[in-house]
Order: sequence, then structure tokens, then C-alpha cells
Amino acid sequence: MTRSVQALASVRSSAPESTGSGRRLGRETSGCDDRGGGDAMTGAGTEHQGVEIRMGDGMGGMGTGTDKGVEAGIEGADGTGTAGGASGGVGCFSRVDALLSAVLAGETGAVPALLEPLDAAERKAALTRLKALRAEVRAGKWAVPPHGPNRIRSALYVAGAGCLTTPAAAASWLGARDLLVREEDKALALAALGDPAPEWAADLARRLARRRAVAEASYPLLHGLVVRSGYTVPPTDGYVTGWTGHLTGDRLVERLREDPQTPVLVAHALAMAEPPERLTRPIGHRPEEHWPPALRTLVEEGVLDRAEVLDTCVSRLLRGGPLRSLRLTLETVRLLAPDAEELRARIPDWVGIAADAPSLVAGYAQEVLVELASAGALPVGALSEMTSGMLFRTEKKLVRAQLALVGQVLAREPGAAGELLPAVTEAFGNEDTELQERALKLVGRHLASVEPEVRRELAEAAALLSPAHRRTAEELFGADLAREAVLPYEEILPPVPEAQRVAPPATTVEELVAELLVKPLPEDPVAFERALDGLVRHAHRDRDGVAEAVREAFPSPGWEQETHYFTHEAHGIHVVLAGLLGVLNPTLADFHRTKGHGADSCLHQALSGVLDARLWEAAVLVGTDALPFLLAAPTRLTGAIDPSVLVKRLREYRDAGVEPAPADLAQALVRVLRADPSAGRAAEEAVALGTPAGLRLATWLREEAAVGATVRFLGRDDGRTVRRSSLIDRLVVDLGEHRAVRAEFPPAFQWLGGALEATPRRCHHWIEGRAQWAPVLPADRELLAACLLPTLAHGVDGDARDATEPLTALVEADGPVGRAVLLSLAFGLGCVDADDRLRAVDAVLVLAARGELDARRLGGELAWLVAEGSVKPNRLADAARTAAATGAYGTVWAILAATLPRLLGAAETETETAAKSETAAETETETEKRAATKTGATARPVRGLGEVLAVAADCVEHCGAGGEVAGLDALASERSSTQLVVQAKRLRNALRQRADHPPTESDRIGR
Repeated sequence: MTRSVQALASVRSSAPESTGSGRRLGRETSGCDDRGGGDAMTGAGTEHQGVEIRMGDGMGGMGTGTDKGVEAGIEGADGTGTAGGASGGVGCFSRVDALLSAVLAGETGAVPALLEPLDAAERKAALTRLKALRAEVRAGKWAVPPHGPNRIRSALYVAGAGCLTTPAAAASWLGARDLLVREEDKALALAALGDPAPEWAADLARRLARRRAVAEASYPLLHGLVVRSGYTVPPTDGYVTGWTGHLTGDRLVERLREDPQTPVLVAHALAMAEPPERLTRPIGHRPEEHWPPALRTLVEEGVLDRAEVLDTCVSRLLRGGPLRSLRLTLETVRLLAPDAEELRARIPDWVGIAADAPSLVAGYAQEVLVELASAGALPVGALSEMTSGMLFRTEKKLVRAQLALVGQVLAREPGAAGELLPAVTEAFGNEDTELQERALKLVGRHLASVEPEVRRELAEAAALLSPAHRRTAEELFGADLAREAVLPYEEILPPVPEAQRVAPPATTVEELVAELLVKPLPEDPVAFERALDGLVRHAHRDRDGVAEAVREAFPSPGWEQETHYFTHEAHGIHVVLAGLLGVLNPTLADFHRTKGHGADSCLHQALSGVLDARLWEAAVLVGTDALPFLLAAPTRLTGAIDPSVLVKRLREYRDAGVEPAPADLAQALVRVLRADPSAGRAAEEAVALGTPAGLRLATWLREEAAVGATVRFLGRDDGRTVRRSSLIDRLVVDLGEHRAVRAEFPPAFQWLGGALEATPRRCHHWIEGRAQWAPVLPADRELLAACLLPTLAHGVDGDARDATEPLTALVEADGPVGRAVLLSLAFGLGCVDADDRLRAVDAVLVLAARGELDARRLGGELAWLVAEGSVKPNRLADAARTAAATGAYGTVWAILAATLPRLLGAAETETETAAKSETAAETETETEKRAATKTGATARPVRGLGEVLAVAADCVEHCGAGGEVAGLDALASERSSTQLVVQAKRLRNALRQRADHPPTESDRIGR
């Protein structure tokens, strides 16, 4: 920082100001040349080189009159006074000095007046110094007092506006993010610009208007430039957004009426892809600030052209987009209430809107077209096109309304059947069989009115119908209906994922550094482990070389910018890099590497703590002989380690005389595949090593269940928990006692031996480190699932998203599939977020493809979760429908067949009870039993079950399954037209029609 700029800090913003052009502060300045500018400071118009400005004791402040001069002593580096190259004990304080003093003092309001008397040379000199000051502010050199930088930025913003000579340079300065601070600065900047040429002002306005954020925030400045130039600036999204914000208020209509820009800017606002938020607000309690009624008023007064507004609105609705972006135009059209002629002129647009717009907008378009059709003003061709689009939509209400409209038109114009009925067949492929039935009945009523060629076309389309309507279609179309060869049902499941090996670590330092620089590295556990292992290996061979490469790759690391960067977290591989460079606090590192977990810690802290302990340990040992490579580096993409590979690594450690690092060895043991066929031989080889680590590995491999967990749920009325309505508040994960783990493993791993208290707990670890959880326990799938359940439970009855991301790794991991895994899948299928449910569907299908899915037990878990209200039936139906659509109808039916009896209100039969596995029966808690009692024999079916029954019926119709479902006959025998009863009848009929299908494999699935 230069001495002259430092000295300017002594300016006092509270000093008195001069009030007239003839008055001076402190003393008279006769004999001074006020126009010395930058040359007066440097002798050459350059930056203030070694010159210091000191505000003299007699200087009270800065002038605000005509002269605006401010006196001060100007002292050179050698102590002699200089002023424009002249020496003397007392010099003059130039006009440029006064401007810079005001800027540094944050006196933004004084800047326009101080700029006014400056000539071109002075402004050029001032600009050089303003740029230097701006660079210093950005570098944080004026951070004291706290409010100082913002005040300086404001003054810089205004001062720079008055010193720049080209529109491009001015636009760059005025659009800079580091200068735009306060609303009042825009008016001051406009004043600082003075009275530029109209072309110059218009050019600047256009440049600023093209930058949305700048134009939106600087509307007063842009509008002032437009007024001064007399030119019309092309409207942009940013300018219009700023304009709407400026006008919105109690006098909205009046302001719009008075503003000559209104017709052009309103047209642009209506056509915007994302209209300003103020324009899309609901009327609320301040209707006078609502834009659609205001626009209607202006149309009625003739300020806005009605036809142009309607055209713009309809065109915008046709372009589509999210509903929030269409509310303005939709409400404006509704308020304008187009007459029949205006609607008829835009029929093609309304047809397109009805087909593709969001549901609310499509519904309005449908109403418009229904009105035209009822008046006989809708051509048959347009109705046919509209019908094809509407019946392709998923909203049942719109589809029903469209079928009703076609029926009314055909009743009035039977001759139109040949053109309309082919469009009706679009509903044959609807997932709702009730809508399929309506469409089929409509076709049947008017089939006699069509030509043979159209009849054959309709018959071909009947192939899209559900098997439930096959018989009706055969009766309707007869010989025209193509008879398809009935083939045995074949279940379609995804291919079984093959075990994939992890590539070796980087072979060169350059390749290693490239891996370290990959930003999403922590989100890819395999890439992270490869990079960590590569770093350890290369640092062991050449610590200095790797350290130098790391310094070049990370010139300004976070740990150099923040004193407490590593105090509370390891920041991934960065802590190892800091350890390599020797900048890590040894005391802090020892504390974190030996830190354990309290009994009240959550499972997410425990999972994340394993990686943290390994990283801190590596940070201490990296580059030393104590850590030549990582024992825990995975050999498979799941994070698992082959037993023979781990034995080989321990042998290399023994031969090198190296004792394994505690956390590294513990993670290696947890990752080793105990169920692998090579485990027995590897255990023998481990014993032969003759080392403590080898013996530990052998013992670990020979244990059938090294670690484990059980899952149970507290009742909602259990007094041990305060919040009892949510799953997360009733879920208890009990880690089994394992003395060897608690005695031999380092503190960060001892929770695996039962060190955590078994009690429900909420925590905030729903996001952090989630990608790294699954590779901690790749060989113990059931334990991993138990640890993931709290996150998944929060996704079921909370607002968590991406909760099911670890499910893919879970089902591809090793180990038995027990209740925790099945609960994880059940929770995933019932998650709030659709993407979470989709990932759970994939996990279910992969597990089924591996032959490891117990469909009946999964259905049983879903049954009590739905019965108690934790999992919503519509979410289960959506997930089941998605799974079935992949071709896994048999798998889905096997799950639903075990789910439905309890949800239908049927008591569990002895056969179903016996079918439960012994483990499931033992682990059923009072919560599940109460859920069963809630939907006992005297209870009604669960509300919303109709959708689930529809999916179940669809599955049975495709896979040809048979059998009985307890409680289904009673429901299907009721006389009702509700979806629940209709779908129950459909499912019962499908189960009874099994004889019409060849033998299937659906009965085999789930046994």
C-alpha cells in the first residue's frame, strides 16, 4: 500500500464542511494552483510515489461549495513540502486530493460536487488513483473499521462513474460486483456522470441493460440515462425487472398510466421466460399492488392494446414452462375474459396449450375449447388433435373431461366418429384401467358409424389395453382384433452387477496430483481411496518431491488462509496434504486420531468418524517409514478387500519390519470379505505370518458374525421419547456387544462393538460425508443397513432428499440380507421424494436379480409401515408401478401379495404366520403388532389403498399369478363404484383367470 493512500485514512468524515465558494478551511490558500490534479501530487501525473498526504490540524473537512478545495500539508518522503513540483514548507491540497479524501472517508454524497470542476486531465489522474484504491479495498487492506470498506466502495462507484470517458469502460465499472452497494448510489452515479452526449448515454444504458443483475439493481441509473439520451433502450429482462420493482406499490395503476415506457415494457414482461417475482404474486391482502388487475384496467382505458396483450399472453402460455412462470399471463387472460371471436381466432394455440402446459393451465385451455365445442365453433379436426394431446396426459380429471366432451360431440355429430375415435384410442394405453374402460365403451357406442378401415385401426390400438379388458375388446372387434400368440410369462430383471476391481493407484506424481485436484473427489469413495493410497505410497518413496508438487498444485490452500481450518474437521484429504507439508499442529493431530465417540453419538457421526480417524492417522504418518502404503485400500468397487490380498499386504509389512497403523488395520479388518471362498485359506496363511496383526486377521476371518445389529421400534405412546409420531423418533438400532472390538480396535471403531447407547436420536448429519459411509462396512451389509436406517427414516416422514443414495452400494455389498436391509428398502420405497423412491426401486430389483430378495418379508415390513401411517399408500403405489413397468411384474406381485392382507383389514391366517421366517417373528415389536391390530378383521381397508390394488391387479394380469388374498373377496363383493372396490374386483378376477394363462414363474418368485 502506498504511503499517500495510507495517509488519506486520517480524513474525518465528521469534520465541518465549507459552505461557500469563497470560504476556506483553516487558512487562506491564495497562491495555490487548485488545478494541480495528479501532477501536483507526483510531478508527472502518475501514482503517488512516495508522497504522503496529511490532513493538517487546521483542516476541518472538505469544501462543498464551488471551489470544493481542501487544504492540507503535502509532505515528501524527505520531509520537504512539494506542490506540483515546487518546494515549500506548506503546499496546496488539489481538487483531485479532495476527491480522493472524500472517497476514502466514504463521503459518497460529496463526490458528484467534487467531480464537477475537474477537467479531463484531472479526471484521468483521479481515475488512476481510484483504481489503485479499489485494488487495495479488494485485497482487504481497508478492513478497519468494519463499515469502512462498504462506504469506500460506494464512493468509488460514484467517483469512477464521473472519471471514465467511454461507455464500455463506464459499463464495466458500474457493473462491477465489488462496487455496487447501496440503492442511493445509483442516483449519485447519475449525477456524477454529468450531462453526457445523448449517444454516449444511450450506449451506456444499452450495455448495462444487457447484464440482468446489473440492470435489475441499477434501474434508477438506467432510467435516468434513457431520459437524458432521449433514445429508447431495447427492453431486457433485467431492465424490466427493475422497472416492475420501481413501480409496484399502492399507486401501481397510476404509475403505469403515466410512464411512456409502459406498452413496450409490459409486452416484454408478459413474454419473459421467468417473469419478475412481483408480477406472479397472488392478490393477497394488497390487491392494489397486483399486476393482472392493473393490466386489465389499462386495457380497458386503451393504454394497452387488447389484441396485443391477448396475443402475447396466449403465446407465452403456448411456450410452456413451470406454473409459477405462467401465473401472470394465465390470470391476465382470465381477467380479460376473451369473447367467442377472440377465442376462435386462437384455437390452434389453445389446442397446443391443452396438450403440453402444466395441469392448471391445461385445464383452463380445455375449458376454453369445451366452450367453443359446445357452441359448435370448434372444428372436428381441432377437436381430434386436442383429444390426442389431452388423452396422453396423466391427469385423470382432464382425461375424463376430454372423453366426456368427445361423447357429447359424437352424440350431436355421429359422422365425426371416423375422425375422433382414433384419437380416443390414445387412452387405451393409460395406466388407469378405469379410464381405459371408459374409452373402450365410448369406442363401442360409436363403432358402427366408422368405415372398415377405421375399425381395423381401432382394433389394432386395442392391443394397448390391459388384459382385464381383453375379453371385452374381443367381443367388440371380433375378427378384426389380431390374436397374439400367448407366450409364457418371463420375468425381466436387471443384470446382476459383476464384482469390479479397483484400479491400481497412480504410478507417477503428475498423475497423483491430477487426481488430487479433482473437485468432486470426496463424492467418489473409490477415487478418494485410490488418491489417498497413491499419496501415501509416493510420499513414502519421495516425500520432498511429492511435497513440492503439492505446493505447486495448491498455491493458496485453505489451511494457510484460516488459522483454525483443521480445528473441527479434517477437510478430507487436505489434512493429509497439510501433514505432508509439515504445517499440521502435532497436538491437534494426536487428539483427533485418538478421539472416540461418546455413548450418545449418532450412527452417522460414528461412520464419518472412521474415515476421519484414518485421515488424521495418515496425516501424522505420511512420508515416514511407518506408513509405506495403506492396508485398508479397497480391492473392489464396493470398498471390500479380498482376504488373500490383505494377507499379502501384511506379509510385506512384516518383511519391512513395519507395525500396522491402528486405524488402517482396523478398517482393513472391517472391509475384508469373511464370506469369500478364499477366507479359510487366507486365515491359515495369516496365522503363518506369526505376527499379532496376522493372528487378528485369522481370528476375524473365522468369526461367523464379527459385528452385528438388531432393529426395533418404540411405540407412539412410549414415554421414553418426547416426540413419538415419526419413525426417526421411535427407531432403535442396537449394536451387539463385541468385547474384542472394544478392546483391540482404536477408539473411532469401538462403536462397532456396542459402545453406543441404543436409543432413538435425531441428528444433523443427513448430508455430510454420506458418500463415504457405505465403503466403511462393505462386508457387513446388515450392519451397514442398520446404520443407514435413521437417514432413510427421515426421508420417509421428514423433508430429507437423496436419502436413498447409499442403497445401491448397500445391495451390492456382501453379507447376509436380514431385517435391516429389508427395512432400508421398505423405507426407500416410502420416501417423500420421487427420486429417492426410484433409487429404492433399483435396489429392490438388483437384490431380486441377485436372488437375495425375500419378497414376502419385504411385503410384511411394508404392511405394518403402511398400516400405521408411516408409509403413504400412494407412494408405495408409485414405487410399485415403477418397478412393475420394468417387466418385474412377478417380483412386485410377490411383495404386494404379502402386503395386502393386513391393509385389507384381514386377520393374519395361520398359513401366513407360518410363512414368516423365524427371525422376522422374533423381531416383530409391539409397534408392528399394534399396526396389525389396527387393521384387524373388524377394521376397514387402509385409506388410499385403491392405487396399490390397481398396481397389484396390473401385475397379476401380466404375470398370470393365482391364489387367494385374505380380505379381498369381502371388499370385492361390496356394491360400490369407488376405485377401491373397482380395483379389488379387478384383482380378484385377475387371480381367478389364472387358468387362461400358461404356467408362470410368478409363484416361484418370493418363496
